[in-house]
Amino acid sequence: MAVAELGAVVLDCPDPRALAGFYAGVLGGTVEGEGELVDLRTPGGPSLAFQAAPGFVPPKWPAPDASQQFHLDLTVQDLDAAEKEVLALGAKPLDTEDRSRTFRVYADPAGHPFCLCAC
Repeated sequence: MAVAELGAVVLDCPDPRALAGFYAGVLGGTVEGEGELVDLRTPGGPSLAFQAAPGFVPPKWPAPDASQQFHLDLTVQDLDAAEKEVLALGAKPLDTEDRSRTFRVYADPAGHPFCLCAC
């Protein structure tokens, strides 16, 4: 028996509204709120929340001496088409050279790693 349900995943970042806008462009949904905490309500899925973090330092990829802390796996139908879209939205490629794999790694505009997965 579960003790709780997942309410949201919260990402620290320097500009909550801007990062919520990036993920709304990737996942769809509605951006709600202003200021220190902004929510992205995704259609039929969990919410993502974005919290202002003064002094935010983005994770490093890859960094065997530093934890990336977490990353998002985003399932897509077409890796090439999805890659084009996330790059246009402001993502940065981190590990995308091996085109034979079923995933590619990017950083969002605040530096959090995420994977596009055709799994």
